[in-house]
Amino acid sequence: MRPEHRRFLVVDEVIGSSIVNFAINAALAWLTYRSLPSVPLYGRTSMAADTVVTALVLPLLTALIATPLVRLGVARGKLPRPDAPLAPLAPRWRPRSSVARGLLLGVASVLLVAAPCVLVFALVGPASLPAARFIWVKASFAAALGALVTPLVGWWALHDS
Repeated sequence: MRPEHRRFLVVDEVIGSSIVNFAINAALAWLTYRSLPSVPLYGRTSMAADTVVTALVLPLLTALIATPLVRLGVARGKLPRPDAPLAPLAPRWRPRSSVARGLLLGVASVLLVAAPCVLVFALVGPASLPAARFIWVKASFAAALGALVTPLVGWWALHDS
């Protein structure tokens, strides 16, 4: 992997996406939960529901936004085209459609990240959190999830270019 690709995947895709996802999700959580004294673990407007929805939607939106941007960056020469496959682990079965990639990553995120988080909260966490604290939890969760998902989306998009 070229240094430009490594820098892109670490700086833009990990660090940049963490900052953007933290800010966007803090704002969304503030708009959604600011009027509540606390956010319960279960229910329609709850920590569990929000965590699952974030885990599904964040990868989908990331794939829909990042994939065309990476492809455009390569096409315009802002990001060098890979000389060879970026890694031998690049699956041939990976979806080429941004929607399919986002949904695949979203479902994986729900099963591998959100479900365990909700389970831990159910087993050892509080039954509710003050809204202000949950805003920080949601924003931090989204930043961490973005740091996991966005480099994979960028890597797949680079690999396709």
